[in-house]
Amino acid sequence: MSHADGEPEGIGERKILRGVKHVILVLSGKGGVGKSTVATQLAFSLQQIGKKVGLLDIDLCGPSIPRMLNLEGHQVHQCAEGWVPVYTGPDQTLAVMSIGFLLPGRTDPVIWRGPKKHAMIRQFLTDVCWKDLDYLVIDTPPGTSDEHIAVAEQLQTIQADGAVLVTTPQAVSVADVRREVTFCRKAGIPILGIVENMSGFVCPTCTECTNIFSSGGGKSLAENADVPFLGSLPIDPNLSQCGEDGQSYIDKFNESPIAKTFLNIANTIIST
Repeated sequence: MSHADGEPEGIGERKILRGVKHVILVLSGKGGVGKSTVATQLAFSLQQIGKKVGLLDIDLCGPSIPRMLNLEGHQVHQCAEGWVPVYTGPDQTLAVMSIGFLLPGRTDPVIWRGPKKHAMIRQFLTDVCWKDLDYLVIDTPPGTSDEHIAVAEQLQTIQADGAVLVTTPQAVSVADVRREVTFCRKAGIPILGIVENMSGFVCPTCTECTNIFSSGGGKSLAENADVPFLGSLPIDPNLSQCGEDGQSYIDKFNESPIAKTFLNIANTIIST
């Protein structure tokens, strides 16, 4: 995988994200806002539209993507061009890479200092054989940590499309995402827009929406920061269950308001 000191082999010999046409970062200011859920369902949405998609999980200390896609237990293999990602189906239209595939078990921790994290992320960005992808969605850890700095540094060599910022309606979450906006601007990462997750709970019987955590914080932040507001996603137990079962909510509940919002977000990103 890499040298004993954590420095990957052959990085200088390979081009960053070769074969990838578009790169989308999914960021959040704090944990627990549904960032990985948004990243996963956004990847499914782009796939449903007919794009060939990759999903890269660089949340090194909390890799959840393998479980959310029902891919736990799969192994990553090597080829002449580098690591071969794990595919969700035989059509190979959704490729996935995560450190979760490299750990012995779900509960094994990653206890690394910053330099080794940087080296691992550089290896993910240079040594994965994505082949030809239309879109690569990168799921990041919360905050503005070493992982974000490593990605920003590496993406300076290419023109990334930008970042989707995920928040919940509460003021504390919105404040954290405001810092994420500042980070993106300082790092030169375009902001594609803000998504407000957990924006109320829609009763499955009467369809009435109850704003459990208040509402409108994401839209207000988007207006104040002068960035697009991509949409609101209410709480839906079916969405959580799809994440537990490794299923595409977009496919299973394609007529739901949330599925339509995800598809609208994907189409907005494509047309940007």
